[in-house]
Amino acid sequence: MGGVTSSMAAKFAFFPPSPPSYKLNTDDPIGLITLTNFPHRENVEILRLPTRRGNEIVAIYVRHPMATSTLLYSHGNAADIGQMYELFIELSIHLRVNLMGYDYSGYGQSTGKPSEQNTYADIEAAYKCLEESYGAKQENVILYGQSVGSGPTLDLAARLPLLRAAVLHSPILSGLRVMYPVKRTYWFDIYKNIDKIPLVNCPVLIIHGTSDEVVDCSHGKQLWELCREKYEPLWLKGGNHCDLELYPEYIKHLRKFISTVEKPPSQRINSRRSTDQSEQSRRSTDCLEVSRKSTDHRREKPRQSTDRHDKLKIPGHKSSNLDKLEKLRISFDQMEKSRKSVDCFEKSRKSVDHQLDRARKSVDRLDRVRAGLLVEIADMKNEGGLLQRCEHFSLICALYGKDKQ
Repeated sequence: MGGVTSSMAAKFAFFPPSPPSYKLNTDDPIGLITLTNFPHRENVEILRLPTRRGNEIVAIYVRHPMATSTLLYSHGNAADIGQMYELFIELSIHLRVNLMGYDYSGYGQSTGKPSEQNTYADIEAAYKCLEESYGAKQENVILYGQSVGSGPTLDLAARLPLLRAAVLHSPILSGLRVMYPVKRTYWFDIYKNIDKIPLVNCPVLIIHGTSDEVVDCSHGKQLWELCREKYEPLWLKGGNHCDLELYPEYIKHLRKFISTVEKPPSQRINSRRSTDQSEQSRRSTDCLEVSRKSTDHRREKPRQSTDRHDKLKIPGHKSSNLDKLEKLRISFDQMEKSRKSVDCFEKSRKSVDHQLDRARKSVDRLDRVRAGLLVEIADMKNEGGLLQRCEHFSLICALYGKDKQ
């Protein structure tokens, strides 16, 4: 399956210059290798390096006498070290670093065919040469990957826990994501940088042009969000895919980054905090108006509080005390009204009790009247029919529900 993936990738991802931009010249007596069309320099060496996959790649090493860091540069697509030669010299001078660049398998005068797995073996061979031939230590090495070169750069960076730093120049999220905005990683995708960058422990600088028509700037921004140790990114306004080195900000920002990562870790932490603050300031610029209004509001509150404080301090100012006395007077008035209301309720309760007492006495009198009438009725019955002649008979029957007899 890996072979199928590599062959698919080779058709779409790799475009080595044809013909190569240089040829190799070898001086037989001393074995000195030089590039055609470029004069020999004392501080420049051309090397042939074997890889673990059986290929032989061509590399260039540029030495700087004041260097404390070594930059391992993985170039972009459709380029070789002949085209990159002058840039390598300039970067070494301006950044004060040793620099090694190399051609991938199948590029320039390197043997083999270009593939994802071959590029991983190629950068490993270059890094091994730095350690064994030039005494470079992991903590002094800075990996630099441009475009497709971000693939082998991040693959190696994820496996070097003590690496000094990494630079990603117009990087890709993955090979497939350059062509299609897929949301997941597929088995046939190549250079899965989106999955590897969270594994990188060192500071990472990302440089991308906002007008890149080959690899959209969103690739660089998403990779920056996924970095574990972020450094202030460089988004070059109007920059395209292959012209970022022409911007003055490019070398200036790169020099600042190298200077920062060469500092001791304690000082580097302070620089990273400054970087985080710069990024927050950049984001807050998008909502500057909201922040301004919020600031005005916060300023207004202390001013009003100060005004109140000043009023209390003025000897002749009694409005605050008068307000308090007025509130107390209103409170006493309300209490008085409440008391009067209670008194009224008490009087009403006594009136109700009095009326109930009168009603009870009336019921008692009615009971006495009824008892007397019953006695009178009984007497009438005993008198043998005098009840029918009683002129109050109807009233008595109505009162006691008696039927006429």
